[in-house]
Amino acid sequence: MIKKIVIAIVCLATTGLYAQNGSVSPYSYFGIGELQSKGTMENQMMGGIGVFSDSIHVNLKNPAALSKLGVQYGEDFGITTYTFGLSHKRLNLENNIESQSNAVTNLEYLSIAMAFSKGFGIGFGIMPYSSVGYNLVSESTNDDGATVTNLFQGDGGLNKVYLSAGYELVKNLSIGFTANFNFGTLDYERIQSVENVQFGTFDNRNSRVNGMDFNYALYYTPTFKDKYQLFTSVRVNTQANLISKNEKEIGSFSALTGQNIEVVDVDLDAVDLRNTELKIPTTTAVGLGFGEQRKWFLGAEYSFQGLSSFSNDFIEVDDLEYEDASSLAFGGYFIPDYSSFSGYFKRITYRAGLRMDKTGMVINNKEINDFGITFGFGLPMRGSFSNLNLGFELGKRGTKYDNLIEEKYFKVNLGLSLNDIWFRKRRIN
Repeated sequence: MIKKIVIAIVCLATTGLYAQNGSVSPYSYFGIGELQSKGTMENQMMGGIGVFSDSIHVNLKNPAALSKLGVQYGEDFGITTYTFGLSHKRLNLENNIESQSNAVTNLEYLSIAMAFSKGFGIGFGIMPYSSVGYNLVSESTNDDGATVTNLFQGDGGLNKVYLSAGYELVKNLSIGFTANFNFGTLDYERIQSVENVQFGTFDNRNSRVNGMDFNYALYYTPTFKDKYQLFTSVRVNTQANLISKNEKEIGSFSALTGQNIEVVDVDLDAVDLRNTELKIPTTTAVGLGFGEQRKWFLGAEYSFQGLSSFSNDFIEVDDLEYEDASSLAFGGYFIPDYSSFSGYFKRITYRAGLRMDKTGMVINNKEINDFGITFGFGLPMRGSFSNLNLGFELGKRGTKYDNLIEEKYFKVNLGLSLNDIWFRKRRIN
């Protein structure tokens, strides 16, 4: 039954990842869009930390955690976990003049992981990497007193397919590796019209992007007094070297009918912008946590990215600078009684966390920061180790100062983690 469900999910996901408009944020105008790779729902509901792992859930942020998958079955069994996540996000966008609301629904990840033997597991899947989706209007007055209207629109985004492996070198010490292939299309459009002028102008830009990056992890999880466990991890996501194949067209249109009057394909080879590089800087994360197995856990994680070296030569953005980015997150869970037969609510996993992100974007000399509070529930399914995860996030990004936009958002997350047993060794007594 599980395999039939997974096949149906795959069929939906292969079209859904390409079709979805993954962002409605004005801040997706910058960089390569709004970053989407935030881990599974279990990760996200604990503030996004990736330092925790167990034997029945996939950890998309920490490949070394694959070495923990299925250990409760012993060496004779290999557990396979299918997991996918959906989210619905509502945003209220506000500046000093007006406010408006918007919403977006996303497929966040689709992943399969399997333990071939005790201490060795692999995983693979697909997920969005970044999303572009904005519609901005700017008005000003020219020297003749006429209103000049600029409309900025963008859509598209990048997806990633990945392959991960985790291996336990010695007891409690594991290493992990992930190879990511990123690909997608980014579309940007600027339309300008002037009051009482018959013709307007447009500038359309398209980038087809692809490239690789890698994630390395070191994971140490010793146990004390047979029930307490320390979790420590170091992860390094190497610089993503992306190649952007660019096209640009400019022209004029009739302000009355909207029909194009003239369209010109710009010779980008002449200005050395046909193929450009997008180098997404290395991110380093360190995590620390402590808990009692199948009872409770508390952890924290800090990550750092040298984003000040990032640039996109093909897309010029005024009043934008990049500085180094960082994130600090805290989270944990509590299970009243995982083995209770009499009370279902005692077997629910209650998760919560918070995160504080310094995005690295500086617009009009103002830092754009992001703060979120998360909480959720892991609902066990009867007769199996599978579970349904329901989560919520409240957050705020940006500021209303200097004519910028403040986002207040509420996000609902739904994740499903299904477990099956493959590679079972048969024994005849």
